[in-house]
Amino acid sequence: MKILALDLGTATGWAISDGAHVTSGTMDFKNGRFEGGGMRYLKFKNWLAEIHANGGRLQLVMFEEVRRHIGVDAAHAYGGFMAHLTAWCEAESVPYQGVPVGTIKKHATGKGNAGKGEVITAMIRKGHVALNSDADNEADALALMYYAISVMPSAPRKRVRIIT
Repeated sequence: MKILALDLGTATGWAISDGAHVTSGTMDFKNGRFEGGGMRYLKFKNWLAEIHANGGRLQLVMFEEVRRHIGVDAAHAYGGFMAHLTAWCEAESVPYQGVPVGTIKKHATGKGNAGKGEVITAMIRKGHVALNSDADNEADALALMYYAISVMPSAPRKRVRIIT
């Protein structure tokens, strides 16, 4: 089963499981100096289509369901990414589900109110030592992936290989 887990935002954290391996990283959807405001979403949709086309179709997309943002810009960006993600999933007939932040953190660390550092540490303990410069976003996506694997009856349960 090919699963994609996302921590949505301008620096989107992602993790993909193909049944045998988990691969993770971040994608930067920051607008360039001469790009319009909607370009980040077009880049995001093209990136989703590329993932979907390479290595087999996605069978499930899970995303971190954020209910509260510190800033207005972050809330607007998140809403735009979530709208484009859910519309893309509907168009491609890919099931999707949001998972509350506290649920992900509790599964990863044992605490629903864990801080960023605690989630990063939990993912390092699972063997993901090569987290990139946006480590918190990648760690959140990895934590969501491990949650997905634990709750999905047909999800992969094999040891992961880390690709950097």
